[in-house]
Amino acid sequence: MKKTKMLKKNYEFKNVLSKGKYYSGYCIEAFVRKNNLKNENLLGIAIGTKIAKATKRNHIKRLIRENYKNLEDSTNTGYSIVFLWKKKIDIKNAKYENIKKDMNKIFDKAGILSGE
Repeated sequence: MKKTKMLKKNYEFKNVLSKGKYYSGYCIEAFVRKNNLKNENLLGIAIGTKIAKATKRNHIKRLIRENYKNLEDSTNTGYSIVFLWKKKIDIKNAKYENIKKDMNKIFDKAGILSGE
């Protein structure tokens, strides 16, 4: 299993959010953009402060990160991906299975999953 590279700088997030392609699931949405790195993906997770307090936001981030790690080996490389939590979805729906279903749907739509 590879170490996940994360987006950290504000301009990196803005670049993906403004120029990336938008995909939506039930509780998460994603912006996907090709990057110049041939052999690795960059992951960013952004959850607004109005959605919940810090512990709940961190819990959602951990769930998204864990789902991504499980799918990372079966994805194509060379993408920057930013995941956002939908504002209208209640925090009670932040379950591992819901996020996994959404992430599979988003990656399938975006063509990121490799044909293994």
